[in-house]
Amino acid sequence: MRSRQLAFRRYHILLGILVVVVIYLLRLFWLQVIDQSYKFSSQNNVLRFVTLYPPRGTMLDRNGELLVYNETAYDLMIVPRQARIPDTLEFARLLKIDVQQLRTRIEKARNYSRVKPSVLVEQISKEDYGYISEKLYQYPGFYFQTRTLRKYPMAIGAHILGDVGEVSPAEMERNPYYKMGDYIGKSGLERSYEQYLRGRKGIRVVMVDVHNREKGSYKEGRFDTLPENGQTLHLGLDLRLQAYGEQLMANKTGSVVAIDPRTGEILALVSSPGYDPNLLVGRQRGANFNQLLNDPRKPLINRAISGTYPPGSTFKMINALVALQAGAINEHTQFSCQGKSSQPIRCTHAHVTPLAVKEAIEHSCNPFFWNTFRSTLYASRFKNHKEAYQYWYDKMMAFGLGHKFDTDIPFELPGNIPSRNFFDRVYRGNWNAMTVRSLSIGQGEILLTPLQIANLAAIIGNEGWYYPPHLVRRIGNGTDSLPASFTTKIHTGVDRKYFQIVKEAMLNVFEGGGGTARRYKIADFQAAGKTGTVQNPHGKDHSLFMAFAPFDNPTIAIAVVVENAGFGATWAAPIASLMMEQFLTGEVKRKDLEQRMLEAVLN
Repeated sequence: MRSRQLAFRRYHILLGILVVVVIYLLRLFWLQVIDQSYKFSSQNNVLRFVTLYPPRGTMLDRNGELLVYNETAYDLMIVPRQARIPDTLEFARLLKIDVQQLRTRIEKARNYSRVKPSVLVEQISKEDYGYISEKLYQYPGFYFQTRTLRKYPMAIGAHILGDVGEVSPAEMERNPYYKMGDYIGKSGLERSYEQYLRGRKGIRVVMVDVHNREKGSYKEGRFDTLPENGQTLHLGLDLRLQAYGEQLMANKTGSVVAIDPRTGEILALVSSPGYDPNLLVGRQRGANFNQLLNDPRKPLINRAISGTYPPGSTFKMINALVALQAGAINEHTQFSCQGKSSQPIRCTHAHVTPLAVKEAIEHSCNPFFWNTFRSTLYASRFKNHKEAYQYWYDKMMAFGLGHKFDTDIPFELPGNIPSRNFFDRVYRGNWNAMTVRSLSIGQGEILLTPLQIANLAAIIGNEGWYYPPHLVRRIGNGTDSLPASFTTKIHTGVDRKYFQIVKEAMLNVFEGGGGTARRYKIADFQAAGKTGTVQNPHGKDHSLFMAFAPFDNPTIAIAVVVENAGFGATWAAPIASLMMEQFLTGEVKRKDLEQRMLEAVLN
């Protein structure tokens, strides 16, 4: 009996010991294999994993002139578990922040990780870095990390170039490459080409002593990796033309877009009011951004791609081309004009009548284009006006209207070309040419961006084709090619012979005796253009102009919009002519005209 009791006790004692051993083994497995916090903590006591941020890629204009480069700055890092601050007030003064900010930032870093480094104070200047470094030995758990900041030598093209900011939690979740404290392109080309500009991060493992001082590489740098620099972007932009456009548009609201019709490369993209891109760099970025955001003039809006306007008379050439292609009119078809007595759309001024398409474009005759549009919708080749309207709508799409170009221009809007279904829905299927007559003169539901209007000028200059407008012409040394869509020629489906008719008519806008831009004829080359004065229900009419030059072999196509400025011939046309003169001759000889445009205050 006694021997059975002893055996029973031994069994339970052994079982208890076995259970304790298993618990210890499981706990050891957890600490060694699963839970990395102690590993990080022990390593961080003697090792520091320093992220090596590569210089972000620079940006050059089409002539190799520098648009964006980098300047060295420093981030102060914190490892919360190691951090020791003997005097919080003194430390806050050293970092030039208040105590509450310091505590908030430490808490944010602690919430992210107690053992991983986080940025405590970002983008510290070289001057402050030297002063802080001398005292940092008193604060264990803090160290500096080298960064680069963007610098814009000419302070132009803010809407194009974009800006860089700290990565957000949502961006980190979408892409595991990014860690807390990393920077990412937030807008413009910085955003579109982030994967090329950012380069690839490296890492350096260094040993540190108890005073947080570096004591050299760990195992002779065996575990270090070198960063790879970001690639340079070569833009189609012309720096001098962009700067000149921003000067001309100062104290005005609107935009200028210039395109090289031969390639689709954007030469200038001006949005006014604009801002100095250097404002969105460094520690003042947040405060400056909020100031720009709350500015009633809305300088953050890129009007060149996000502003949508009825194109007005600049749209008349497109209606003429579609009518010619459809066989609704020919080069010699004439319509009469009764001036301001015309019905249902009156003309704004008296001129020769009757007149054909060339004279109608030169004189911007509203009744001619109403009759042209009506002739298209009732052309005999179509079963009815709705089938004809679908033909017209499809041609608009072929001209790049009503949809985005989807190249490297972020946040562009598609504009609006009303569809057949839209009118069926609005008018319950009961509509005709009279119902939508405003479309004949570029008003009504039609909305285009200045970028689309400039591309229309490029299409006419090219006599029927275009490359999708884009900003970048080459990435790095060219091994990373641009998408094929950038260099795919798009045809509008309108015969070249009809474009030649329209081109000659646009030439007369500058060269003809009744041309609306005859006062801005340029002596050194021939240009072709079209004015537009757009009705604005919210105030004074918008001033529009589109053009291309030289006439025989265009190398620049341009659109100018000056909001609330009145006639297209008064402001938009002279600004466009000055831009073309600057680009094609390298200087402006019409100093009086230039001075008048530079000094004009229209907002």
